[in-house]
Amino acid sequence: MKKSVYRLSIAIVLCIILISISLTDCKKDDNPIKYTRGTFPDSVRNLSDINSSYDDYNLNILQFEGYLSIIFSSNRGSSGGQFDLEQAVISYKFGQTDGSFTLETSMTNDAFLTKLINKAKTSGNDFGPYSLFSPIDGFDYFFISSANAEGNLDLYYLKNQPVFGSTPPDIDGPFPVKLLNTGNDDAYICFDTNLDSAYFITNQEGNFDIYMHQTPAEQDLSSWLNQDYEASTKVDSLNSSGDDKCPFIFKNLMVFASNRPGGMGGFDLYYSIFRNGKWNSPVNFGPDINTPSDEYRPVLGYDQNFTNLFLMFSSDRAGGKGGFDLYFTGI
Repeated sequence: MKKSVYRLSIAIVLCIILISISLTDCKKDDNPIKYTRGTFPDSVRNLSDINSSYDDYNLNILQFEGYLSIIFSSNRGSSGGQFDLEQAVISYKFGQTDGSFTLETSMTNDAFLTKLINKAKTSGNDFGPYSLFSPIDGFDYFFISSANAEGNLDLYYLKNQPVFGSTPPDIDGPFPVKLLNTGNDDAYICFDTNLDSAYFITNQEGNFDIYMHQTPAEQDLSSWLNQDYEASTKVDSLNSSGDDKCPFIFKNLMVFASNRPGGMGGFDLYYSIFRNGKWNSPVNFGPDINTPSDEYRPVLGYDQNFTNLFLMFSSDRAGGKGGFDLYFTGI
């Protein structure tokens, strides 16, 4: 009798083990995860649902996990005349089972972004939107470059408390960036990752060049921007005999546009790496990204669930919807 009970117990245990293995195998077959992290494809994609037959460029990214809100300059509203700010949303997904990547885009009408765009809008062209959060004073900042009373481009900024909930916060500005504006054309500001330095372009010496101004530690950003004008430092290792424009920084990597000699035609996109206390000699992105047409205003994005960065830029290359279009690619 004892032997029979023992054998029955063994049989039951073996059955349970076999059933567990079978169920586990079924789960693996139903959802086998082959890729723990995604990869942004290196094919260049036209964001056709956002682009128009007019000029769409100068984008700025407001990034959230799984989707991106962007603000960009476009002259669609004036049928090719004045450039104003527009908003759109980009979402992407990566298949962990098959490695597929999908990208979707659409125009949007977010309440806060609408309020910000209306507040930033001027009677002239609005270029080069750029945003950041300052941990020193706790404000979100938004920068644009617009024409002043003399007709030259000046840098301006707006600021607001971070967005929480459904009620858009109050927005102050736009205010001129008194510290950096030269009296010539000044545009395309960006900051390094630690907010140690601001970079922008100006044509105060003829061509457009990239300049840098260090930010003092522990000073709130708006007080620093509102100081009286002080000359900035030209970044010699980045500049050329041509026009060098639209710098954008992610960690130790800078991307920018230049029509310097030796490119593929018009403006090309270049990158430089910060090593040993300086920016290294710029490198052309090559034919996978650049064309004989103009490539302009590159920005970089990062997602911790992906193995690489993505690059967004504008180009008037053949095959677009007309004028400058916005493009997306992994790098």
